[in-house]
Amino acid sequence: MVVMKLAYEMVIAIYGLSLIGYFIDFIQHNRKVNRIAFWLLCMVWIIQAVFLFSVLIKEQRFPIQTLTDSLFFYSWTLVTFSLIINKFFRMHFIVLFTNLFGFFMLLLYILSSAKQTMGSGGVELVNEILVTHITLAVISYSFFTLSFIFSLIYIMQYRFLKKKKGLKWIRKLGDLNQMDDYSYKSVTIGVPLLLIGLTLGIVWAHVSNDEFYWFDIKTIGSIFLLFVYAGYLFLRLVRGYQGKTIALYNSAAFLILLINFFLFSLLSNFHF
Repeated sequence: MVVMKLAYEMVIAIYGLSLIGYFIDFIQHNRKVNRIAFWLLCMVWIIQAVFLFSVLIKEQRFPIQTLTDSLFFYSWTLVTFSLIINKFFRMHFIVLFTNLFGFFMLLLYILSSAKQTMGSGGVELVNEILVTHITLAVISYSFFTLSFIFSLIYIMQYRFLKKKKGLKWIRKLGDLNQMDDYSYKSVTIGVPLLLIGLTLGIVWAHVSNDEFYWFDIKTIGSIFLLFVYAGYLFLRLVRGYQGKTIALYNSAAFLILLINFFLFSLLSNFHF
């Protein structure tokens, strides 16, 4: 049971890292990151394939007889399609969202199977998923905070330079383009972390026995926050917004983050 639990944890971690890599590649078209994400996903496929054939050999059955087993096979086929598309085509959007859905299916299988077959170890794994969900959400908030700081420095520099004040010491804060780029990169990392964190939370809520409120204000606020920062990336990449305009948007987004983290946590019936 301990070995199975470690295997589950390892495949979730590898798949999660692959997802982050594919997201960064989708945003920045970074071929080096794409290759890393591809080989990480290959590791996931191999682990799943080994498990699949072990069931075929040891239990003399194909793992589609139950809904839980079908989730695993569903996830494996999605990973297979994703690898083929990534290798022979250049469809970053399709690869990213195929993997996101495959990750969701695999996670749902792992937690459902663990609760049914692993006893206390399965319950422990489910609880660890909750901890990981919270951890990733907080880390993503840290990246968004860092992005806000860069945007704030950008706005300060912009105003001082326009008024030609403090030119001697303002250079110590860094170059304007550099601050804008650092802010953008911080959001690029924060968004997939929050997305994976929310995915873990949704799957945990589905398989746990705890009462969960889908219309809980903190849950709605977190999903809305994800869309707000996805909007930042859309404005930056599609609309071409840069500089002061996107820095002001980022500052407003950070205000929403603070409201969600502090106020909505107090009003929530479920969180904290």
